[in-house]
Amino acid sequence: MTEHDDTDLPQDQALAAADLKRLSPLDWARYGAQRIAYVRPVVVNGQAAIAIHAADGTPIGAAPSIDLATAAILQHGMGAALVH
Repeated sequence: MTEHDDTDLPQDQALAAADLKRLSPLDWARYGAQRIAYVRPVVVNGQAAIAIHAADGTPIGAAPSIDLATAAILQHGMGAALVH
């Protein structure tokens, strides 16, 4: 996965991304940070892994595969969101 800035997005999506970056923790709680999680690939101790983050970006776990990360998210009553 690659990181990109808001200039890669269409104007309406760039505005939405900029707005999301300004949300307070209370705004995120209202938005569903406690119910939505996303995953991203990481390297932990030289091993490929999948990091699990709450919707507000707070790291909440890791798993060795996308399947196990998704299962952990669902097991904890959260929904998984695709982030690209």
